[in-house]
Amino acid sequence: MENVYDFRCMLNNGEEITLSDYEGKVLLIVNTASQCGFTPQYKGLEELYEKYKEQGLVILGFPCNQFGQQEPGDDAQIEQFCSVNFGVTFPLFRKVDVNGPDASPLYEYLKDQARGVMRTRAIKWNFTKFLIGKDGQVLKRFSPRTTPKSIDGAVQEALSA
Repeated sequence: MENVYDFRCMLNNGEEITLSDYEGKVLLIVNTASQCGFTPQYKGLEELYEKYKEQGLVILGFPCNQFGQQEPGDDAQIEQFCSVNFGVTFPLFRKVDVNGPDASPLYEYLKDQARGVMRTRAIKWNFTKFLIGKDGQVLKRFSPRTTPKSIDGAVQEALSA
């Protein structure tokens, strides 16, 4: 695969889309969970999305239940939780694995393009973030501890590139 636009993913409503639908946009791809210590980041992600969506930012949320079973709900429950508790309006996708033999091909690609701490490939926890440039190339990987507010500058830079 040459960039993220080559991947097909399933929205939480069951619609399959090609990420090329977002071509020319800056993407922030995040593996999420509803019962995690980092779950309040949904609020910051939505704020970032609201602030920059008119300039071309799209946040893509990929629920994942691989870390402490912190995303046990089904697609409808996850969407309702995110909407009611955090006002999430950015696209949410079907639950995925980000590590292991059943890992999403998109996440396999992301991990190859941007390594974590000490050059590790594996996603360590929920709310790992990947910033994607307008050309579909991975610009940077952010740890779960990195708040959405703290990556505002990187988002601005990607949008102005």
